[in-house]
Amino acid sequence: MVKVTGYAIREKKDDGTQFIALELTGGLELIQSQQTGNFYATVRKCNIPSTLTEDVAKMMIGSELNGDVVRVSVDAYDFINPRTGEIMSLTHSYAYRPAGAVELIGHTQVSNLEMA
Repeated sequence: MVKVTGYAIREKKDDGTQFIALELTGGLELIQSQQTGNFYATVRKCNIPSTLTEDVAKMMIGSELNGDVVRVSVDAYDFINPRTGEIMSLTHSYAYRPAGAVELIGHTQVSNLEMA
């Protein structure tokens, strides 16, 4: 189960028209740091495109959808940790997988998760 936790106004690359992307957040999980070996709690997030207006997107915050946010391998890209300023090269993004589906929706690089 994932929850709609926010939205962003985005522009299409081809023609510049605006659309609403919903932010989906998965459940809590514990991850072990590769550098320190310590565990920390985190959630996976991704954005999916929508045809919603901004008013409707605001109303959808808190709604739940069946499915999960999954990690997806992608070409390497740089991510700047906002807390430390460290530049990291990441090779994964996140996407929404509806329950029972194979297709993934909304590949989201970690650096693209800033929301309205």
